Amino acid sequence: MPHPASASPALSLLAASAVRERANRLLELGLAGDLEHFTVDLSHLPALADRVIATTRRRYPDLAVPLQSCWRHFEAGGLDRWDMLAGARGFADVREMGRAAFDLAIVSCVTNAHPGTSWHYAEDVSGELFAGPAGLSIASLAMLASGLFSAVPEDPLRADAHALMRIEEAELVAGFQSGPGNRLEGLAGRMTLLNRLGEAIGLRPDLFAREDEPRPGGLFDILYDEGQQGAIPAVRILDLVLEGLGPVWPERTVLNGIGLGDTWGHSRLVTADATSGLMPLHMLSQWIAGSLIEPLAWAGVEVFELSALTGLADRDHCVLFLDSGILLPRDLAEAKQPHEPGSEYVTECRALTVALLDQLALSIRRELQATEDDLPLSCIVEGGTRAAGREIAREKRADGVGPVNILSDGTVF
Repeated sequence: MPHPASASPALSLLAASAVRERANRLLELGLAGDLEHFTVDLSHLPALADRVIATTRRRYPDLAVPLQSCWRHFEAGGLDRWDMLAGARGFADVREMGRAAFDLAIVSCVTNAHPGTSWHYAEDVSGELFAGPAGLSIASLAMLASGLFSAVPEDPLRADAHALMRIEEAELVAGFQSGPGNRLEGLAGRMTLLNRLGEAIGLRPDLFAREDEPRPGGLFDILYDEGQQGAIPAVRILDLVLEGLGPVWPERTVLNGIGLGDTWGHSRLVTADATSGLMPLHMLSQWIAGSLIEPLAWAGVEVFELSALTGLADRDHCVLFLDSGILLPRDLAEAKQPHEPGSEYVTECRALTVALLDQLALSIRRELQATEDDLPLSCIVEGGTRAAGREIAREKRADGVGPVNILSDGTVF
């Protein structure tokens, strides 16, 4: 579905390179003291790099760190839930496996925005309680395994357009175990995203229905076929995600008729074209793209240039840099106030976080004498940034809740 030529300025923002370039522009302004909400102090970066390295060595002593993706959540508590499901299902071939894995990853990522601090999921299989993103992922896996996302009764382990469009809030209330004393924030927003996911894939049979009825996993067939000709760059996956799943995200910012998803306004990003004042972040889209790499690897498809994807502009990483003294709010009273996701305060914090993750990765690689290929940004995040950030937060505050109050509607991060 080609876009008109007039859409080109908007399309330029639908790329990881645009996220990185504009985030670094804001970092330069922050270092110069020219931003309204935050200043930046890189003198604490070496200490944070050491903390992340120590955390990584403790969690992965041989430094064989896997990618950060939804698949780590499915392994929480030492159970490889996908392996158990796939083994029970007994896929006929690699394409059938790949489509199902893509279905699970995409549905899980779409519903993975922050759940709030009081919600948890009680898993029947393990008897354990899981909170945060891991709890959301395990809940989404259980719902997929139950057939909730399938319109094919004899094949429950799938998601497809017809079932996703019909998902109702009551079904998600039960699936996520939301209720009094265990309220999941943004539940209605998550339902809306799943409904819109069903609509989006139904509108693009060229992307999602080449070998089957429209389903998120239809993207696997395209990438698997391309992978038979050679390795695929990671940004190719993101390009397909942004193109095919763009309509999933609420159209908060629309330019030249193109919805820009996780793109927000920032007054200091002045350009000479129609994209002036816009900061793309594409956090959930990049989370999806990063989570599709492993199923492709299982199918024998190599993905390269993983660090072309940016770090995720999420709440945990904002907190990491705030608690480390690298990000400094100019107004402490403002910092304590609740902020809408689209506020310039939150946009500035998230953009600076993206650029600072690159700086932190450079420092860690220098210390470990590793290359970008040896230690992609995704592995640095999985190895230590999230874990170190949560440890630091618990050291600073008994409840471990971060010093940034971002209101969640279940559709952003």
